[in-house]
Amino acid sequence: MFEAVEELVAEHADLEKKLVDPSVHADQAGARKLNKRYAELTPIVATYRSWRQTGDDIETARELAADDPDFAAEVKELDKQREELTEKLRLLLVPRDPSDDKDVILEIKAGAGGDESALFAGDLLRMYLRYAERVGWKTEIIDATESELGGYKDVQVAVKARGQIEPGQGVWARLKYEGGVHRVQRVPATESQGRIHTSAAGVLVTPEAEEVDVEINPNDLRIDVYRSSGPGGQSVNTTDSAVRITHIPTGVVASCQNEKSQLQNKEQALRILRSRLLAAAQEEAEREAADARRSQVRTVDRSEKIRTYNFPENRISDHRVGFKAYNLDQVLDGDLAAVIQACVDADSAAKLAAA
Repeated sequence: MFEAVEELVAEHADLEKKLVDPSVHADQAGARKLNKRYAELTPIVATYRSWRQTGDDIETARELAADDPDFAAEVKELDKQREELTEKLRLLLVPRDPSDDKDVILEIKAGAGGDESALFAGDLLRMYLRYAERVGWKTEIIDATESELGGYKDVQVAVKARGQIEPGQGVWARLKYEGGVHRVQRVPATESQGRIHTSAAGVLVTPEAEEVDVEINPNDLRIDVYRSSGPGGQSVNTTDSAVRITHIPTGVVASCQNEKSQLQNKEQALRILRSRLLAAAQEEAEREAADARRSQVRTVDRSEKIRTYNFPENRISDHRVGFKAYNLDQVLDGDLAAVIQACVDADSAAKLAAA
């Protein structure tokens, strides 16, 4: 069934030999690449070996059961283990997103709904910050525009993993399903008659690009400086420290005004710009491969409402995968694991079906 895995086993063994060679580590970038591939293959190889061993054990148990019926129960148990290992191996062989191990820049924008939408954007920000805290990720608010009532018109956050990343547990691997329009139904703080309103906020998630991922020609950039606005330090509205960078060939724009110095704002804006250009390149590649993706779950389609947060019923619903739960208060406190896992499982099932 898994004949092709033998090639991966051979590749894993070859990588193991290379990684014990001191000369390989002279090239740190090359060594990191080899280590990453080795880490990807290790769970596949370990599961495959267990799968094969269980198959051998089943044959032995069946032979013994022919002479001693007491071994029949062992055959049944081994068959069950074999089925579980088969499914696990199938999932491990699902084609992986090459960006799964990357950190991300997550942006939340208030949408329809005015002040209520900005307050909801603040709720979403807190939800993601709490979720990151639960799973041990590091967060950094890069830029933010606050609203008068305490929410956010726009906020950008860098989310980074700590330490060694298990396959499928990277920041992009989990948060890429969050991109889209998030809808809220509740009685706003500004509503005096207790009526339920519907508003929305947009979430954009992009893998954070390293300089080696996206090559930017300085001649392709237009850099504008202007005075910061909104809450901030003493430099706000007094110096031209805010920076807006436009990538002329694509028209992609990134800006930052949170830092006190123009140089710091420029560095942060470039960071955002690289991630947006990487995301644009990946989306173009995905469009070119649209025929192969039509049968897959639409997990990162930002053009449609992906989720509803219904406060009166304490209900959260993900419209892409049919997930529904009545623990909205816990989800908004960062308990997002089940919601995200439902999207991961649907995506994996679609990829398996396509394969």
